[in-house]
Amino acid sequence: MGFLKKDVPAKPNAANGKAITIIAEGNKFSGDMSIVGRMHIDGMFEGNISSLDNISIGKNGHIRGVVKANQISVCGLVEGEVWCDELEIDRGGKVFATVTSKVMAIHPEGNFVGERKMKEVNTAEPLPHMESGIEAIDSLPDKVTLNSDDEQLSKA
Repeated sequence: MGFLKKDVPAKPNAANGKAITIIAEGNKFSGDMSIVGRMHIDGMFEGNISSLDNISIGKNGHIRGVVKANQISVCGLVEGEVWCDELEIDRGGKVFATVTSKVMAIHPEGNFVGERKMKEVNTAEPLPHMESGIEAIDSLPDKVTLNSDDEQLSKA
């Protein structure tokens, strides 16, 4: 007795046009994820998440890495780097990160440790995509040679 049918496509809901991605409690995901719709995390996510919509981290959720979204709501734990228009740290939520956002709200029982940078309110440029950062890292050479007058230093 299953609740998923083979003949039902995994497409966004016709009513709102957006899909919801869920990482349930007890599950762990590692890697890079780029999604179009909303996301809710109650498990563990380690890596980079990029969403064109909203991401919510439940009270049992834990993210370690880079999170980019329009709006981020935290009831659990986020460690790393956050890029968004709006960040809301709810009761019990903890953010240990460098945050770049237009708006940031912290519940009196929420916790923020890190640095906050203001995102320009009047700029129309979209959030940076994580693909550009990965491409930059992938394009780095395996070996770097520095020249210092008469001496060559190599680092592998």
